[in-house]
Amino acid sequence: MSVDTLAEFVAQLEQAGELVRIKQPVSLNLELCEIADRAMKQPGGGKALLFENPVLLNGERSEFPVAINLFGSMRRMSMSMGVDSLDEIGARINELLTMKVPEGLLAKISMLPRLLEVGKFPPRMRRGKPTCQEVVWQGDEVNLDRLPLIKCWPEDGGAYITFPMVITRDPKRGIRNVGMYRIMQTGKTTLAMHWQRHKVGAAHWREMAERGERMPVCIALGADPPSMYSASAPLPPTIDEFIFAGFLRRDPVSLTKAVTCDLEVPAEADFVIEGYIDPAESLVTEGPFGDHTGFYSLADLYPQVHVTAITMRTHPIFPTTIVGRPPMEDFYLGHATERIFLPLLKLTIPEIVDYHMPAEGIFHNLVFVSIKKEYPGQAYKVMNALWGQGLMSLAKVLVVVDDWVDVQNPQEAWWVALNNIDPQRDARFTMGPMDVLDHSSRAFTYGSKMGLDATRKFPEEGFTREWPGVITMDDATKRKVDALWPSLGLGKV
Repeated sequence: MSVDTLAEFVAQLEQAGELVRIKQPVSLNLELCEIADRAMKQPGGGKALLFENPVLLNGERSEFPVAINLFGSMRRMSMSMGVDSLDEIGARINELLTMKVPEGLLAKISMLPRLLEVGKFPPRMRRGKPTCQEVVWQGDEVNLDRLPLIKCWPEDGGAYITFPMVITRDPKRGIRNVGMYRIMQTGKTTLAMHWQRHKVGAAHWREMAERGERMPVCIALGADPPSMYSASAPLPPTIDEFIFAGFLRRDPVSLTKAVTCDLEVPAEADFVIEGYIDPAESLVTEGPFGDHTGFYSLADLYPQVHVTAITMRTHPIFPTTIVGRPPMEDFYLGHATERIFLPLLKLTIPEIVDYHMPAEGIFHNLVFVSIKKEYPGQAYKVMNALWGQGLMSLAKVLVVVDDWVDVQNPQEAWWVALNNIDPQRDARFTMGPMDVLDHSSRAFTYGSKMGLDATRKFPEEGFTREWPGVITMDDATKRKVDALWPSLGLGKV
């Protein structure tokens, strides 16, 4: 049975021993961030934290508890999706991708349940008053100062919303998009929306600005965990994130009409901030912000959101997260994307066996890729293909290894790669788009990339010497020592 609310997920984590309640008053001005950062740096990602008495930036006690690090471990990430392993979701996607029409009537009938599953995911509109609108602030009641927005790092430009579902609609095709962008408070009723130029929400804003039309926008906070995750997933612009969330939860997401916007929002959201962006207005300064690179991203100009309503549940929980020097909670959200989208990557680059983005690489800086190598130059073919794949186009360093290498273990991957490469022969450089947050690139969002071919070399690739074998013990000796080991008093291997 799917978890429908953030409160249900918090209760599930607490029952599993994965959550710590913090009753002491803790300031949202830096203190909560420092506590959460120390927890996230503990082995395995630490515990999820529920701050029951957060203190607002003005010194007043918040009306609302704050949850952080909810997704910050392998176990909690899997729990959020209702699976034992994230690879189970990838396997479901792979089943759908490899589905072939069988011969024979009985075989075709047996295929129907899988076909029917595909059609069960579109979101459903909730009838009656939704729980996300049990409390409604409009007019003079709208006051962002009452919400527990967090100031994470000393040089941040202000208090931030860091775990939103930002809902917009393509003005041409009417397709909904749900994105996760940081949002800085600029006043009691205004926010600065940091959506980078390659994000879908930013494209919607540019299109509406060209038309001179006001852009409606809703910011949902807290909902069923798959919906919260889906806002961060790198889906194509034509795929509705709430449909994808329905697929993940095996149950449609319930939506409802916003109070002041012509947009649909999660009916079970804890908070919904409704508003609009006026293209006639000047952009406003957003930032600096302590970012997931571990460095501050500099202040820049972004559109301003005017808040027209704030709705919420009667007893809501405010979700937040922090980013900074890795590893942090965002690593586990990124790891989920890595596992879930592997089958889609294999669809276009079938020789890929696995890939991994280690925490130190902060997603785009380093990607290990293992391939089933069958011909000379194949590693470079894979590099070029990856740099043409959506957000993988931002990858700064790609390291390609053979299929037997466990790329989920960076130590093993580097051990093999550094043994296998001749730097001059095996390094390739190219130019392309870079992440907006990459402060090292020679120009804003444009710079160089490097690919390392760390695979075993073929003679056609200029390697005429004998390639050495990897050291391994023979199976007979392993079995003998396995039987002997418990008597040696050396502990578990």
